[in-house]
This record gives sequence, structure tokens and C-alpha cells, in this order.
Amino acid sequence: MKHSYKVIWSNTAEHDLEHIIEYIAIDSLSNALKVLTKIKKKSSALYSFPERGRIIPELREFNILQYREIIVDPWRVIYKITDKIVFVMSVLDSRRNVEDILLDRLVNHRN
Repeated sequence: MKHSYKVIWSNTAEHDLEHIIEYIAIDSLSNALKVLTKIKKKSSALYSFPERGRIIPELREFNILQYREIIVDPWRVIYKITDKIVFVMSVLDSRRNVEDILLDRLVNHRN
């Protein structure tokens, strides 16, 4: 049975994605567009199957289970599901210290 979810990108997630694309575009506009398409395409699954994303391992250690992620290597699209709404919280480069970024963004600065 397909579910229909509303997907809302936070300002932070939109800014993260813009920063990623702008950074890649410095060297190659075509690569930047490919990455944007890849991230948006993979993220479109959140409209139907957001539960497929895994619980974030770095947060699971702290028993924080409401945040999930989909991997668009090397990026991680971080989100949470509330009722029929998927809130995309961040798009992070997994080559960075993801644990510190997640704890700061998702735990210490709750809205």
C-alpha cells in the first residue's frame, strides 16, 4: 500500500543543497547539475516510502530514533517523519564529521 506524504525542505536543508551545488559548480557546472538531479531524484522517494531510510547510526547511540537518512553517496539527506509530513532537515557530506554536525543541528538547536 502506497502512502502519500508531504515533503518539506527546511531552510537549512535548502541552504546545504545550494552550498553543495555551488561548490561543485566551481569546477564543473554539468557535474553540479548531475548531483542536484541525483539528490532530488533519490529524495523523491520520501513522498511514498520515507520509512525506507535508516535511523541515523550516530544518533541511535544516544537513543535518538526519530531522525532518518537516505544516502546519496557521499551525501546524507537527513529527515524526520511526523504524521504524514516528512521534514528534510539537512543534506550533509558524509566525509565531514557528521556526528558533531548532527548533534549540533538536530539535538542542541531544536525548534
